[in-house]
Amino acid sequence: MRIWAAAAVCLLAGPSWADPTSVTLFQHKNWEVELVTFDDGGKACLAEVDATTDSFTVWLYQDTTFKLQFYSQEWDFGDPGTNADLQLRVDRRGPWNLTQAELYKSSVLFTLPDSDTGVRFLVEVAAGRDLLLATAEGEGVKSYSLAGSSASMRAMLECGDVITGGNSNPFN
Repeated sequence: MRIWAAAAVCLLAGPSWADPTSVTLFQHKNWEVELVTFDDGGKACLAEVDATTDSFTVWLYQDTTFKLQFYSQEWDFGDPGTNADLQLRVDRRGPWNLTQAELYKSSVLFTLPDSDTGVRFLVEVAAGRDLLLATAEGEGVKSYSLAGSSASMRAMLECGDVITGGNSNPFN
């Protein structure tokens, strides 16, 4: 796992005193699925599409929370960060609005709602070819390939079933 990703894990997971450890569970096309263990014993599963300097990551935590992270070496939002309204578009489908997404250092962070809306988004990602991160007005900022996302979302959800002790799979 890259140093920036380890730092993001600490950020997303809350206070942590040691670097988390990760194990790669699955790789397919542009995606990698990992199991992350934090120093406090907490766990998360992640599915990440990486383009070296940019990445899109879906996190699944033990409490079944899904978080999205968009990272770019080009960004510097500062510490503390700010919030912004953004859009996501999978292929040519209608936009998803990310209201009050957190802009922190080199990442955009957003927690998916605990509802059918979040599940619908993950289903779109699994079926999609491209994901566009855009401004609230729809102007493109970064594009990510979703090639291999269907198999990777399934692998992440299987990992999630293990860490949550239940069925976190929204595709069932």
